[in-house]
Amino acid sequence: MAAAFCLFLSLIFLFSPFPAQGEIIAEIKQKQGQDEPYIGVNIGTDVSNFLSPSDLVSFLQVQKINHVRLYDADPDLLKALAKTKIRVIIGVPNNQLIAIGSSNATAATWVGRNVVAYYPETTIIAIAVGDEVLTTMPSTAPLLLPAIESLYSALVASNLHSQIKVSTPQSASLILDPFPPSQAFFNTSMTQYLLPIVKFLSRTQSPLMMNLYPYYVFMENKGVVPLDNALFKPLTPSKEMVDPNTLLHYTNVYDAMVDSAYFSMKNLNVTDVVVLVSETGWPSKGDTKEPYATMDNADTYNSNLIKHVFDKTGSPFHPEITSSVYLYELFNEDLRSLPISEANWGLFYGNTTPVYLLHVSGSGTFLANDTTNQTYCIAMEGVDTKTLQTALDWACGPGRANCSKIQPGEPCYSPNNVQNHASYAFDSYYQMEGKSPGSCDFKGVATITTSDPSHGSCIFPGSKKEGNNTREVVNSTQVTSGSFFRYGSNRKSLMDNVLISLCTIMFLRYFSNSCF
Repeated sequence: MAAAFCLFLSLIFLFSPFPAQGEIIAEIKQKQGQDEPYIGVNIGTDVSNFLSPSDLVSFLQVQKINHVRLYDADPDLLKALAKTKIRVIIGVPNNQLIAIGSSNATAATWVGRNVVAYYPETTIIAIAVGDEVLTTMPSTAPLLLPAIESLYSALVASNLHSQIKVSTPQSASLILDPFPPSQAFFNTSMTQYLLPIVKFLSRTQSPLMMNLYPYYVFMENKGVVPLDNALFKPLTPSKEMVDPNTLLHYTNVYDAMVDSAYFSMKNLNVTDVVVLVSETGWPSKGDTKEPYATMDNADTYNSNLIKHVFDKTGSPFHPEITSSVYLYELFNEDLRSLPISEANWGLFYGNTTPVYLLHVSGSGTFLANDTTNQTYCIAMEGVDTKTLQTALDWACGPGRANCSKIQPGEPCYSPNNVQNHASYAFDSYYQMEGKSPGSCDFKGVATITTSDPSHGSCIFPGSKKEGNNTREVVNSTQVTSGSFFRYGSNRKSLMDNVLISLCTIMFLRYFSNSCF
């Protein structure tokens, strides 16, 4: 009985990712210069009154967004990104795939026009060839690898192949039987195309780009996948998902999706390619068929995802490597067609005001260094005076906002109009509530802005000027990481997890060695 138990533990150790496979992945990661995981954003352009390239780049810099993915290679935006140190993934649109995949000359021209013309002033780090081609345009699958190789050859000819990677983002639906992750495999009908692509990624030390959406996994498996698992919320051990083949515990859907990609590659005998999450996110609004597309859920998912990346705990199968992530997306694309959720994946509205305020505890560089930009709550323009007055009365009455400065003779009394007074009262309430979701609404007559509404001697409650004029500091309302992020520290729990993992590994090694 003891021998059988010992053999069982030995098999667990034998098929775990430690140590050889982990060492391979870590080595590849080091060679790719990606020791530190990062958060980037996807920039879609189906937005009304889209920012000019120069304004967009200025906004990215203010927000300390240092990694972006474009779905094309817009020349004006690439020019505007020059000398900013913002790292850029440019895209080959699906409608250009046939031409590039059919002609080396066309691929060389594309690289010359969209890469060589801007690099190194614009820091292009990768080319994303198409988007979910194998699942959305299967008829063009035979041309995907030729397009990738032709673009890579053009980079080689320009001696840029070491600095700029070539990959192709794929949908999670390409992976069949994704849970348990150890049983996952790529759709066999696409293996003839996928296998040479994954081998190319291995040979060129490029990442596998995957678009992973726990939101859709939850929506398609309601009643099976708990919402808390999809949102990274803390779980009791009984609610954790356990892979029966590896006995690895999964506390969230995202990690299971990442590992399903690793196991799918392993089934193709490729174990040295890292996963780059080229898209993930959660919609903040949906129609009646999407009741879980809410601001609170979007805030929770993206906030917890960012914490997860910056904690650098990796995934259960590969705890030694944490995938970098591109959030989908920067702006709400209001020009998108139905369903409603399609237009509501953004962190910001098209006018650059935050859709909601992310709450991040951890450390990292994504918006972490910006301590000058704050968020404020002001009255929306164009609202009738009577409606504004009702909201103002509530804020200064039941809402208990500090409205002393908008009284006659006080610095914020002028201009003496409802719009000005309401903006001050709204911001007072918003700051008092710690900028929590829903605290800047007032039945739809208020909006969040990143522009300081202070004027003259009237200093708004959320202004840094106000902070400089008072000795009282309320930590819960300080935003030290940009307009919609808060950072703290949670090192102890991370070290506890590391120690537990190390003890587990040593335990398994001891028993496997004693058996054999």
